[in-house]
Amino acid sequence: MASTLVSPPKASEGDRIAVLSPSFAAPGVSPRVHEQGIERLEALTGLAPVEFATTRRVNAHAIDRANDITQAFADPTITAIITTIGGDDQVTVIPHIDADIVRQNPKPFLGYSDNTHLHNFLTALGIKSFYGGSTQIHLGPGPRVEEEHGASLLAAVIDGGLLEITNPAESEDHGTLWAQPNALTEFGPREPSEPWIWDGPAKSITGRTWGGCVEIIHEILASGRFSLPLSDLDGAVLLLELSEEVTPPIIVKRMMRALGERGILERVGAVLFARPPVSDHASRPDSKTRQAMRNDRYGTAIRTIRTYSHDAVICCGVPFGHTRPQWILPYGGNVTVDGATQKIIADYS
Repeated sequence: MASTLVSPPKASEGDRIAVLSPSFAAPGVSPRVHEQGIERLEALTGLAPVEFATTRRVNAHAIDRANDITQAFADPTITAIITTIGGDDQVTVIPHIDADIVRQNPKPFLGYSDNTHLHNFLTALGIKSFYGGSTQIHLGPGPRVEEEHGASLLAAVIDGGLLEITNPAESEDHGTLWAQPNALTEFGPREPSEPWIWDGPAKSITGRTWGGCVEIIHEILASGRFSLPLSDLDGAVLLLELSEEVTPPIIVKRMMRALGERGILERVGAVLFARPPVSDHASRPDSKTRQAMRNDRYGTAIRTIRTYSHDAVICCGVPFGHTRPQWILPYGGNVTVDGATQKIIADYS
């Protein structure tokens, strides 16, 4: 990599962690799920959660949300930042963040989905972050915080170190509706997780990660916010995951093809393509159809990548992004993708 990224200092027990809504203020819609998430965050990490002005304010102006982000980085008593959820309009928030303040005060930042914008922003400032983490989706709902999420959250914020990314026994596309009484005590509909699909040479690639939600990456490219030198992605590990909108394969192909035409796919050493959601609250096809839908998206991803790269190591089905259980992954930090042993090791330093 041509550019060096800073590893923000880890937090310590008793420190304060900012809880922000840079996109959708889900806590304002479902405060009971949010509050259980806050309790679990504090119990798991030993950190004191701190809400900001727009954390629960639905439809807060982009400038106000950007001010909360800037203030969280500026506040010396805040040692880490986690988002409540993703959303749809973070592209309008980014221009209003004080980049100098953020650059001068690096802190562990956790978020997924629309927060891909903030991860890309932090990478451009030379700061590592962590892809994943949501109080409203991964901490608040259900009977407990899952082992994969808890372990990677602690590694990202407090412990550092290396973790092997494993395949959980079960997976769900979405949780229980927040308005339902059992949202606090039950997971969503689950099914057995299939083995990951590997493609490419039996070699090991260790590289810095970049990427995120494919729909948001496409928006980053379209808005002119991708400013990294392409050489920074030489040998990188590209993270790709699909949103909860059950994105059709033809759209996946077009968005990934844009990455190829931009010169990104030919440079990366490995690609991790996440297990995609193929059902939602309105529609849940039968199990055979769901498996076919996942395989269709895996095949689309592999074929599109191979148009631009013949030797990248590809692994499809990795549990990060919009399905649960979810691993939080380093963003800008190193991940090893070993096509020979078919293992993935993440560095949370």
